[in-house]
Amino acid sequence: MDATSRTPVFCTIVPPHILDKLARGADPDLADRARRTLERDALQRTRRRITTVRAAAPPAARTAPEDATPERTVYDARGTQDLPGTEVRGEGAEPVEDATVNRAYDGLGATFDLFLSGFARDSVDGAGLPLNATVHYGEDYGNAFWDGEQMVFGDGDGEVFLDFTRSLDVIGHELTHGVTQYTANLEYFGQSGALNESVSDVFGSLVKQYVQGQAATDADWLIGADLLAPGVSGTALRSMKAPGTAYDDDVLGRDPQPATMADYVHTSADNGGVHINSGIPNHAFYLLATDLGGNAWEAAGRIWYDVLTAGGLPTDADFAAFAAATVTAAEARYGDGDERAAVLGAWSKVGVPTDAEATVPRQTPAPEGAPPPAG
Repeated sequence: MDATSRTPVFCTIVPPHILDKLARGADPDLADRARRTLERDALQRTRRRITTVRAAAPPAARTAPEDATPERTVYDARGTQDLPGTEVRGEGAEPVEDATVNRAYDGLGATFDLFLSGFARDSVDGAGLPLNATVHYGEDYGNAFWDGEQMVFGDGDGEVFLDFTRSLDVIGHELTHGVTQYTANLEYFGQSGALNESVSDVFGSLVKQYVQGQAATDADWLIGADLLAPGVSGTALRSMKAPGTAYDDDVLGRDPQPATMADYVHTSADNGGVHINSGIPNHAFYLLATDLGGNAWEAAGRIWYDVLTAGGLPTDADFAAFAAATVTAAEARYGDGDERAAVLGAWSKVGVPTDAEATVPRQTPAPEGAPPPAG
């Protein structure tokens, strides 16, 4: 696909393999809720394929003025699947009684602020795109997603997943899918899809660190740490610090993410394992950020952002191509110094070459409902 012709993809925060596990579990109520979430996700995915019109080119990004402000609108679906729903809070309006609405509003603003302050980017598209979000989507809907145009949050079922506005990094993650859509436009399949997911995890974590004023060495590097209900054996959906350790639960199963290429998961499910193998570039970024120290949205985040926006990354880039691009970006911004050495070291530790020569064969996505990898 040409880089100037971009079809928005439907991206969810909860991986299909988790919902598949729940849908096949012994608890009939949890299984029913998981199946309904999967069905809604499949419906939304189909709608994107049917209704999306490819734009001839993305809007021209501009250097944002320092006083740029977001344009946020939060809607309430009131338990339906009708989007966007009823407007309940617009830009500049006072907080409402519904905490979910206020968390969504604040999360949109926090993500806008990181990209503005850290990267001089004016909203998701770099050209002031209004930020819209819908809360209370569906009944017991166990997910949150970016549909190419807006954010949507479910309330969770209260037994496995809590309200999806609770995790600031989830909001940042999903909105970053929009940033990728308007920049590198990474195809949502195989290694390029895993990079798409990883970039969202990276900037989702950076949004949380930015708001909390945390240095890289102080951050938890967890994605979705506030989503799991009490009683679930786990800390989050994913761990960038230690992929494969986020959860180990009788109901959810065990976190299947690898931290290095030695454990790369070959699967046709989940568009070639986009939510699974993203653990590898996630871990590389964690290693880089903690090696450099300080605020991760500065040097490390700057290198990743430069790769997204430079314009030379293939839309079907594999890990090696992305790694090579980060070396080039580090050299361009910082020269042949500590930053470049740290980038090389991070990719080496996860087993990804930086010469863009080694690749993993591409795979064919499995049909909807295909079983996930074991684990």
